[in-house]
Amino acid sequence: MAQIDAFFKLMNEQGASDLHMIAGQQPLLRVRGDIERVKYNVMENDQLKSMLYEIITEDKIKIFEETGDIDFGYEIPGLARYRGNLFQQKYGIGSVFREIPSKIMTCMDLNLPKVVAKLATLPKGLVLVTGPTGSGKSTTLAAIVDEVNRLRKDHILTIEDPIEFVHESQNCIVNHREVGTHTKSFSAALRGALREDPDVILVGELRDLETISLAMEAAMTGHLVFGTLHTLNAAKTVDRIIEIFPANQQAQVRSTLADSLRAVVSQTLFKRIDIKSRCPALEILICTPAVRNLIREGKTYQMPSVMQTGKKFGMQTMDDAIMVMLKKRWISPEDAYTNSIDKTKFVSFLRRPPADFTEV
Repeated sequence: MAQIDAFFKLMNEQGASDLHMIAGQQPLLRVRGDIERVKYNVMENDQLKSMLYEIITEDKIKIFEETGDIDFGYEIPGLARYRGNLFQQKYGIGSVFREIPSKIMTCMDLNLPKVVAKLATLPKGLVLVTGPTGSGKSTTLAAIVDEVNRLRKDHILTIEDPIEFVHESQNCIVNHREVGTHTKSFSAALRGALREDPDVILVGELRDLETISLAMEAAMTGHLVFGTLHTLNAAKTVDRIIEIFPANQQAQVRSTLADSLRAVVSQTLFKRIDIKSRCPALEILICTPAVRNLIREGKTYQMPSVMQTGKKFGMQTMDDAIMVMLKKRWISPEDAYTNSIDKTKFVSFLRRPPADFTEV
């Protein structure tokens, strides 16, 4: 057993999402969104380096020492998988680990809206799950892919950096590919994917122009493509994809995106105040003909009103989702205000003036 495994077990016992191991500090856990120190000695650089090098391969160590940071996966059988990142910082080596539960939660377990589970039945197109780091994008995507795995008889191909949730083949064949280990890059894996007979492709992150372009191409050629982006809402997601392309290509990209995009699910994770847990608020955009026209015409600012009127299709705005949780007294008025889009709707719920004076 590796030395560091004891900290992973503690992390699991405490229900922590992240473990921070940094030279010159005590170990730290992120529990329900807050950083908490572990009662342990301050870790010296050489001690921590030895502990971390014990769980990564020599080729990853070599890349880390050349570049100053590296992503990798680690698994403790029977406990969980971990997405790790090593980096150099002022006082030596640093690392952050995100726990990936070994049991994949279903859409029902996560209490996701029914329309999210229905995305697994789409025959083709591009589906994006977006949100800030740590908002639960991977967990939601894993639940949708699990739905595909149970309901369909297809080939699912995942391309990730590193592999997070591991899906065992049920009705589908599932192949997992890790960037840096099984393929050179997301774009190289996507190019290869078109010759590997997939029906469903999961792209861990749409990082650059080439990856986004290939994902749209795959969606246009009859594949169902799932991907993630670090954007805060549906309108900003569409804008971000368009803006990554050169100005002279943007009109064509708008048309391609309008034809290929099927849905955008944007989520933010909230700390529950009634129980020790967290819950996601979801903004859901379904690409109806009206939405496609807005994308083609560059009128993404009109999307919130289309989502308001498109509730019969399963659409909802982030503010509506937050308001539902606030009225159920699941979340605090301060959290609701901080994460809302139209803050005027939430000011009346605050007990005191907002903490962020720049938004008054």
